[in-house]
Amino acid sequence: MITLFSYPELYGLEDNNPYGLKVFAFLKLCGLPFDHRHILDTKSAPRGQLPYVTDDQESIGDSDAIIAYLKGKYGLAIDDALTPIQHDLDFLIRRALDDLYWVMSYSRWSDPRFWPVFKGAFLSAHPDIAADSLDAARQYNFERYRYQGIGRFEPGEVYARGIADLQVISNLLGDNEFLFGALPTSIDASVFGFVANIFFYDIDTPLKQFVLARPELVRHCHAVRASIAKPA
Repeated sequence: MITLFSYPELYGLEDNNPYGLKVFAFLKLCGLPFDHRHILDTKSAPRGQLPYVTDDQESIGDSDAIIAYLKGKYGLAIDDALTPIQHDLDFLIRRALDDLYWVMSYSRWSDPRFWPVFKGAFLSAHPDIAADSLDAARQYNFERYRYQGIGRFEPGEVYARGIADLQVISNLLGDNEFLFGALPTSIDASVFGFVANIFFYDIDTPLKQFVLARPELVRHCHAVRASIAKPA
């Protein structure tokens, strides 16, 4: 039995972290049965990071490694129709999303305009979590941003990076619901993990403003949400 371990829910989403929601959406799109456990403690996770999955005796961390493992073990055909160029685009989009991650995280934990809203929503949804724990996580993230580099940028420069990532994805979608055809593929789960974590949040960040102004991104978000809601 597959078990997905990821961060808690927020704003009606099954994970408030884009990588965990990405794996959740992938599992749903593929119709794989799984148990979903929400945790905060990462001590038991491979490399100390969420999300991760366990499957029989295997424990796999990193969202891309999880998806590759599941595709191989269960013979999932979700990406079989992709052309070589589409496989390359899949790779490049995932790297753009890795860049977007830091901007999304910064908007929640670092930007003083939005941190109180995020903190309040989290504590309201999860009253068992102490406010001090979130404050400690915020301080930890400050160090991450500084070492990664984004913490050394001015706020406008930070958001410009994330908006540039979203613009490319919007351009690639065009008039289509999904990136590579009439049916979603694994890259759609990846994009959904990020865009849904902006679109469905009641936090008016520059990223949220940009997504709302791009019908391509909104359409994609709704289309993937509808697809993962369908019974397997």
